[in-house]
Amino acid sequence: MELKKIRELEQRINSDYNNTIGIVILKNGNLSYEKYFMDCTRESRVHIYSVTKSIISVLIGIALDKQYIKSIDQKVLDFFPEYRVKKGENTIQNITLKDMLTMTAPYKYRFFAPYIKYFTSDDWVKFSLDLLGGKGKIGTFRYAPLIGPDILSGILVKATGYSIFDFAAENLFSPLGITVENRLTFQNKEEQMAFNQSTNMSGWVTDQMGIQTAGWGLTLTPIDMAKIGQLYLNDGMWKNRRIVSEKWIKDSTTEHSRWKKQNLSYGYLWWVKEDGYAAMGDGGNMIYANIKKKMVVSIAALFVPKVKDRIELVKEYIEPIFG
Repeated sequence: MELKKIRELEQRINSDYNNTIGIVILKNGNLSYEKYFMDCTRESRVHIYSVTKSIISVLIGIALDKQYIKSIDQKVLDFFPEYRVKKGENTIQNITLKDMLTMTAPYKYRFFAPYIKYFTSDDWVKFSLDLLGGKGKIGTFRYAPLIGPDILSGILVKATGYSIFDFAAENLFSPLGITVENRLTFQNKEEQMAFNQSTNMSGWVTDQMGIQTAGWGLTLTPIDMAKIGQLYLNDGMWKNRRIVSEKWIKDSTTEHSRWKKQNLSYGYLWWVKEDGYAAMGDGGNMIYANIKKKMVVSIAALFVPKVKDRIELVKEYIEPIFG
């Protein structure tokens, strides 16, 4: 009966979620299911888009644990003393690290983000700082997909003295057995488009100043993603080693803001669900953790627009079989 249900699941993936390259399911910390599609293998890795944000959240937690950062109530501009605020711009001076983590910081751009200017600028942190603030109200949920989160990268670099690449390798990736090989840069639009469709590129996108992206740009395998989910289910422990504090796990997966239009709860760069939490990225990339079922589901996928909801896939097909 279970084999029949698994076949039905795979048929559904091939028909309705056919940009998926791999799914990994852990139950009680053990591998329950691992399957690859589109001629991919365990070594295949893809651009995980906004799942990158949740990795940055882990790194912020580690930086707090190690006291590189004193508090998430610190003002953003405390980390950038060299940044010159234009006359009359008061909002930006009151935005905190917590506002950035909860997506409750306002920006000057409204409906149409200046993506082309962003991608062609050399310094993505400063570009984001220049657009932070404006006339919006601090405390109102405003999801910033690309332009904005890089400020968190800048904060981590300023606070720790490490590059994001090295800080993540030493404190998160290496302990979990995750490999991220290269600092990736693009010379043109074509190289970036090729990156988005690649299944064998290992790295983290980096601006011309040498700073890794915070809102997108990291490549991982489905197994890598599942490890991050399991780390969180383990309350920050991995093989008897403390990676990040239990307090940060709890705080970052508790609702601090809400996207009312979509009726979605948000923690610190993690989406908060009724029975757990999720890191979610374009194309259907996802790390999903169910606390009650002690279950992690990771899905890696190539970008296509308007994908079907992966949470729906988990609830309707995956949890009934493996939960």
